[in-house]
Amino acid sequence: MTERHAVVAGAGIGGLAAALALHRQGWRVTVLEQAPQPREVGAGITLMANAVRGLETLGLGTEVRRLGRDGATGGLRTADGRWLSRVDAADLERVLGTTALGIHRGALHRALREALPAGALWTGCAVSDVDPASGRVRYQRGGASAEMSAELVVGADGLRSALRTRLWPDSPPPAYSGSTAWRAAIAFDGPVPAAVSWGPGSEFGMVPLGGAQVYWYAAIRTPSGGHAADELAEVRERFGHWHDPIPALLAATGADDVLRNDLYHLATPLPHYVRGRVALLGDAAHAMTPHLGQGACQAIEDAVTLGALAGPEVDVPAALRAYDRLRRPRSQAIARAAARTARFGQELRHPAAIAVRNAMLRLTPSRMALRGMARHADWQPPRPA
Repeated sequence: MTERHAVVAGAGIGGLAAALALHRQGWRVTVLEQAPQPREVGAGITLMANAVRGLETLGLGTEVRRLGRDGATGGLRTADGRWLSRVDAADLERVLGTTALGIHRGALHRALREALPAGALWTGCAVSDVDPASGRVRYQRGGASAEMSAELVVGADGLRSALRTRLWPDSPPPAYSGSTAWRAAIAFDGPVPAAVSWGPGSEFGMVPLGGAQVYWYAAIRTPSGGHAADELAEVRERFGHWHDPIPALLAATGADDVLRNDLYHLATPLPHYVRGRVALLGDAAHAMTPHLGQGACQAIEDAVTLGALAGPEVDVPAALRAYDRLRRPRSQAIARAAARTARFGQELRHPAAIAVRNAMLRLTPSRMALRGMARHADWQPPRPA
């Protein structure tokens, strides 16, 4: 049997996971990444049970558990530290059958890269166009134009996807969510819950990572495009008076550790993720706000599903249509749920509305809160075709 060739545009978490899933199905895979060096910009990430289960399918379960940290109990709090809802990690694992993990994005990215065959990742290659009928890919490398043929093309080129723009020209571009966020991953030895705290129009989250690190993020409602001369000082001004351990986390953070990004999402869902031999996944297909912690998790689900459907002898367009039927409803529903969570949580400003929300959360039985947290992570990888 002749080895079939797949091209993946983009070497983020979703793109590398897709490349690994296809490689495990017997495909020869080439990943074209426009950055000059392989890296994953960012801080930390929470791998919910669905993502952990997907990575187990790819053979990385043991490695991500070694690199990450699990077992952190947490929930929702107010800015002064009062608990609104608590979820025990052991209870969550009992319901879902596996745990959630806090892991540095760079560590996960490296684990995915190292699982691929040597020579699969090509850096400095910016994909510009693709023929969905033939799978012919055009890209730029070193200032020169080049082409590559493939039977399957995966568009994993992120929020500003060139392939989405090329093949879905009528689809609106990503929309600003109304919030900006700061992020950092720092060395921190103290006890930290996996928790989110809400203030008026603001949010602060913390996640323990592997290697005695903690990932924190902070978000506020503000016009897009804003920047401060000292971003860390801006965060301290806004959140330094919140409950412990937030002041200690900020005190342990260096100015160079802080990243700031406006939060964009695909407010208008795509009508489909597939054109001929091309399939979109991850942010290219369904960029969502981060308020459920499901962005990268859904990209991993996409990748694992695509690999399961794209067996070595399948009809590629038919397999991709099946991928679209499986992935589009679920991923778009979770994107909508993330936007609703933002409106109910971080974006809420009116004191009366905040008081009603907080009272509702305190009166919600813990088992109902647990089911609410678990339902988006309740996913099983499909069996390979």
